[in-house]
Amino acid sequence: MKPARKRSGWLLLTPVGEILFSYAKRLLDLNDEATAAVCGAGLEGGVRIGLQEDFGEHLLTETLGRFARSHPRVQIEATVALNAQLLELVLHGHLDLAPAWDTGSSTPHSQRIAELPMCWIGRADSPDRPEGEALSLVTFETPCLMRSAALKAMDQAGISWRVAFTSSSLSGIWAAVSAGLGITVRTRVGLPSQLRVLEGFPKLPKIGLILHRAHSKPAPHVRQLETILLDRLNDLLVTQRSILHTGEVAE
Repeated sequence: MKPARKRSGWLLLTPVGEILFSYAKRLLDLNDEATAAVCGAGLEGGVRIGLQEDFGEHLLTETLGRFARSHPRVQIEATVALNAQLLELVLHGHLDLAPAWDTGSSTPHSQRIAELPMCWIGRADSPDRPEGEALSLVTFETPCLMRSAALKAMDQAGISWRVAFTSSSLSGIWAAVSAGLGITVRTRVGLPSQLRVLEGFPKLPKIGLILHRAHSKPAPHVRQLETILLDRLNDLLVTQRSILHTGEVAE
C-alpha cells in the first residue's frame, strides 16, 4: 500500500495517500486548536477583521470558527467588503486586520504574504482559445485591478472584447460566469467546482496578497488571531501551488 507515486518528476498522492493525508491534517488541526485554547485561555477583548469574498468561505467558517471556540472571551467582528473598502477601514482604525489584494495602495503596518497568478476563468464547456466574435467579459465594477489587467491583456493581444456583466459582489461574478454570460479573471482561490481555468488566453500578471494591520503592536488577542489567520492563508496558498504544479505536469 503506497501513499504516493511519482509522475513526471512530481510526487503525487495515491487514493489511499489522500485518505491518510486528510486524517493527518484533521489531527494536526485539532492539535493546533487544543494548543491555542490552552495558551490563550486568558485572552479577552475584541478583534475586528475584514475579508474579501475570495477568502470568506475558507476563513470565516474555518479560521474564525476555530478561533472563537478556542477563545470564547474574545469578541469577533467580521466584515466582508471590497478591496478599497477594507483599506479605508484599516486606515481609519475601524478594522484591526485585513488580508487584501495589492492594488498599489498601502497602510503603515502591512506585510506582503504572497503573489498569486491571475487566471482566465469560465464554464467547464467554455472554449480554451478566444476565436471569432468579441470576447464577453464578466467583471467587478470599476475600480478593479483584475478587470484592468484583463482589458490590458486583451488590448495588447489585439482581441476585441465587450463587458457583458458587471457586479459589486464575487457571488454575482461566479453566478454570471456559471450562466454562460462570459468569462472572468480571478485567482484560483475560491474557484467554484463548476468553473475552470482556461488556457490559450493572453498572459496575465500575478497579484500580491497583503495583510494590513491597524497597529504596529497589536493586542495579544489580535496577534493570536493574526497567527492563526496567516497559518490558514499559508495552507490555502500551498494548496493553490500544488494545483498549479499538477496542472503544469498534466500539460
